[in-house]
Amino acid sequence: MRTSSYSYPSSGHFRCTGRRCGILFSIGSSAGGLVFTNGVQRALANRGSRMFRRVRHTVIVILVGIAAAVIPFLGAGPASAHGFSSTVYTKITPGDEGHIRTAVELEYDLLVVSVADSGADDPLFQEGTAAFEAGDSDAQAAALRKHAETTLRYVADRFTVTARDAACQPAQVGDATIGEREGVPYANLLLDWACPQRTDEHEVRSALFPDDEGYVKGTKTIVTYEIDGRSGSAALDAGNPSFSTAQSWQERFGEFFLLGAEHLLSGIDHLLFLLALIAGSRRLREIVLAATSFTLAHSVTFMLAALGLVEVPARVVEPIIALSIAVVAGWHLWGIWRRGDHATDLDPAGRGHFSLDRAGWIRLGVVFCFGLVHGLGFAGALGIDEAWSWTLLWSLLVFNVGIEVVQLTIIAAVFPLLIALRRRAPKAGLWATGAISAGVSIMGLVWFAQRVSGS
Repeated sequence: MRTSSYSYPSSGHFRCTGRRCGILFSIGSSAGGLVFTNGVQRALANRGSRMFRRVRHTVIVILVGIAAAVIPFLGAGPASAHGFSSTVYTKITPGDEGHIRTAVELEYDLLVVSVADSGADDPLFQEGTAAFEAGDSDAQAAALRKHAETTLRYVADRFTVTARDAACQPAQVGDATIGEREGVPYANLLLDWACPQRTDEHEVRSALFPDDEGYVKGTKTIVTYEIDGRSGSAALDAGNPSFSTAQSWQERFGEFFLLGAEHLLSGIDHLLFLLALIAGSRRLREIVLAATSFTLAHSVTFMLAALGLVEVPARVVEPIIALSIAVVAGWHLWGIWRRGDHATDLDPAGRGHFSLDRAGWIRLGVVFCFGLVHGLGFAGALGIDEAWSWTLLWSLLVFNVGIEVVQLTIIAAVFPLLIALRRRAPKAGLWATGAISAGVSIMGLVWFAQRVSGS
């Protein structure tokens, strides 16, 4: 067998014996040495190549995720993830001398621009906008007080009360005041409606802030009432602009069911949280348990907050919701980083009840805790302020059912497609879920920063 040897200064000797080649490094004596054969060199090179590919894979997934998931939502509004919409709140009670009294709460800056535009009242726009930008509630109230006639005309043209088809006439009681809902200034107007005849049935119609004004879309009017010997709540929008105090319970519950469904569909933050849950779930059982955990958690806090038993400021709730989106999405990215192509595999050594491993149980607990916070967000968006009643309780339950039906529908539509992709093309499935999780996580962090800073 032919052998050749060449000396290399300060580095040992290069030795070839037949087809095996390596470097002999001297370690203090001719007896000690370490030989790297071609096979070892290839193994080390392959290991480095795999590590490089994993890093490159992760970086590409993150970049693709940002492009695919973040860019479409950048126009959705920085701190408000529910899009450019608005909610009007109205409480109806008996007034003096047989009148009907309505307390109407409207988003201040939207009211100013809408009233100024419809009434060609440029001074109101200038004064009201300056007061809003300065955050001066006294100046905001003064602007509305100075332009009370224009403001009342705008509201009365779009919000009406009738008694057996006969129009009731409004009169403002006192001056407008400024309050706040979820950190947003609201104008409070108190109106007395004089009806031509007394009756035990009234119809309320709302077309405030319609889509054709071009400022917001899908305005909701949440009405709570205690009048005509009845009490309850109603949700009005462009598709369902009116209700009667004599309406059946089926009609009232139907409105709240649709309101719950629309709330989830229009809430980008809640949709992204659900998408992150789906992307990070490894088995059908896991997404079902995660969805159930999330449902139970947010149902508890939603009911408690909506009934006024628990109150947490929106400035605390909203940033945590944004952070929860980033954490749940980032959980799946962490699994991909640590386990690569085996990120969706269960740990057989740690499997317990419900066939979940340790990572699955920890994720379930995290989802439950974040669900508690999301429930507070749902209640804040609904914004009902009414005394306890069984009617209110059932209305809230139906609202919650509307949310759950949409949530389960999305899971039933998306998760089977994800499972099919993972089985047919495991790498493509990993790329898809990694890209989704990366984009969702970045979006959650962006919202978190914006909500904490108040921008």
